[in-house]
Amino acid sequence: MSVETVPREAVEEKPATPLKAKDFKGKVDPDWCPGCGDFGVLSSLQRACVNLGLRPHEILTISGIGCSSNFPGFFNSYGMHTLHGRALAVATGAQMANHELTVFVTGGDGDGYGIGGNHFTHTARRNVDLTYIVMDNQIYGLTTGQVSPTSSIEMKTKSTPFGSVESPINPITAAIMNGATFVARAFSGDARHLTGLIEQAVRHRGFALIDVFSPCVTFNKDNDYPFFKQRVKKLEDEGHDPSDWKTACEKAMIWGDEIYTGLFFQKPDTPTLGDREPVLDEGGSMAGRELGITPGQSDRIIKRMM
Repeated sequence: MSVETVPREAVEEKPATPLKAKDFKGKVDPDWCPGCGDFGVLSSLQRACVNLGLRPHEILTISGIGCSSNFPGFFNSYGMHTLHGRALAVATGAQMANHELTVFVTGGDGDGYGIGGNHFTHTARRNVDLTYIVMDNQIYGLTTGQVSPTSSIEMKTKSTPFGSVESPINPITAAIMNGATFVARAFSGDARHLTGLIEQAVRHRGFALIDVFSPCVTFNKDNDYPFFKQRVKKLEDEGHDPSDWKTACEKAMIWGDEIYTGLFFQKPDTPTLGDREPVLDEGGSMAGRELGITPGQSDRIIKRMM
């Protein structure tokens, strides 16, 4: 598990001028395939952070394993590239320890809904205050093109050459039923819409899911840009009421000539896991409290971890 940190001088120096999207560019250039939908997610998150007035040292980005999970290296913030399917578990611990951080979890449909499906369920029901951005390309891209939890039935891949016989998971209805308090869907080909949804998700207190259609141009020839461009339809254009969970689920289950994007469901003012945890009532954030060990012991622990 790798850990990327922001230099101390970057924390102490607060620029007088507003930040720009380029200030959130990581030290490593993205290695995604040209045309990958994940580029749109990266640029949208950068712009959203600028619009929100966030600074790199105020953000923690955590990922699992996969093409999209390389995200923390491409984004300028504190970052952790963790284990396959375990990003939400790590993010929960980080958010509970330091409420001052804006926590993003970034990953793919295989990492989040397959390997990490159990953590997805329980992070939603606990209403952990973080934003989960899933780059959903309906395929396992890093391992070169196998069927994923969101692949359509009868889809032909390397692992299903005669067509998949499994029905895909619906992350929108799953998140709503499991207790998520902000559930949205976007298309990486519409950066402005995605940027706005990210801003809304960060302002929301509680578990926020944004499932993003992010086409894999190399291995998924079914769900490409033209497929989504002629089908996606914004809920906002229909005046959808995000407090109506039943209609939200009905809209989320539509998959055909029309596929809805936008904010499906939001339940504001719901207590978060941090609100309910009595340990956090004493002395504020865990990260800001005095350690119950000596400085020497602390140094040795950190040295072993690094």
